[in-house]
Amino acid sequence: MPEIYAAHVDRGDLHADPAQEDALPEFERLRQELEQPVRRGLLRRKVKPPRGLYLWGGVGRGKSMLMDMFVESLGDLPVRRVHFHAFMQEVHTALHDARARGEADAITPVARRMAKGLRLLALDEMQITDITDAMIVGRLFEALFGAGVAVVTTGNRPPDDLYKEGLNRQIFLPFIALLKQRMVIHELTSPRDYRQGMLQGSPVYFTPANSEARTAIERIWQDMTGGEAAPLILHVKGRKVVIPAFRNGVARASFHDLCGAMLGAADYLALAEAARVLILEDIPCLGRSNFNEAKRFVTLIDALYEARVRLVCSAAAAPGMLYVEGEGSFEFERTASRLCEMQAEDWTLVADS
Repeated sequence: MPEIYAAHVDRGDLHADPAQEDALPEFERLRQELEQPVRRGLLRRKVKPPRGLYLWGGVGRGKSMLMDMFVESLGDLPVRRVHFHAFMQEVHTALHDARARGEADAITPVARRMAKGLRLLALDEMQITDITDAMIVGRLFEALFGAGVAVVTTGNRPPDDLYKEGLNRQIFLPFIALLKQRMVIHELTSPRDYRQGMLQGSPVYFTPANSEARTAIERIWQDMTGGEAAPLILHVKGRKVVIPAFRNGVARASFHDLCGAMLGAADYLALAEAARVLILEDIPCLGRSNFNEAKRFVTLIDALYEARVRLVCSAAAAPGMLYVEGEGSFEFERTASRLCEMQAEDWTLVADS
């Protein structure tokens, strides 16, 4: 792993970062342990996996990049890399199917099937905001560890802050203890936000929403995600909210996807919790004809603003000209002001200070 990182630096793909380099020994330790042959005795005793890694730190510090580099370094080793939200979506679906088959204890067989033939599970951007997830993950991870699967995960918070102030949090505390026992907790303390740096010098508000805007936004999307993405499904109060494209904390959707649907504050807060960058396309002019969509847009921008989510968007007009007449135009002035403020190159840095 250190050699691979150094090669990327030598080629100019990366800038050497002391905080990232400090994390490399833990990845290398885990790689060496994973590459040891699995020895099972005649009694087929359970194989204890090597101690995993929980890498946490501020957004855009390179956690996902390091994890991806680590996964690639493992060659043919049976490994799966998936975003945490997508993983939990699969878990919920599998649990539903298991219960439909009449399995009383659904978590055990689901974990067993997920662990089959797997040596490492790499989960990107762990966040626990839903009580259903909080009730599941403890037993799920215990079963995965018991099946010999090592886990690497990234997150923006230390384990002690997961599901902080969540409903019935006491039932979640054993999971935090399990993470500390079975994983090395390593903080990535880099002062540099590389995701923010990708947008430096680049406009983030494109108007009008024409072919040139679509081309520019596609370039940003490719730079930030490599063009690879999958839908993100958020579970909000028993409902599913689908974000069409998501990878490494970057979400992409159209105005119609987020404001044309019957969504509300809870949905937008869940999105703001999951994404650090939102690419929002084709914002129309607003007024009497789309008053409900405009109200949702105001709520969406408030959620993004308060959560310090970076916004990249295309719109029919400049912020101050998006909503110029009709009921709600006066109230929209604050939203227009926030849209202007969020265009600043250092907006998230200023907001976080």
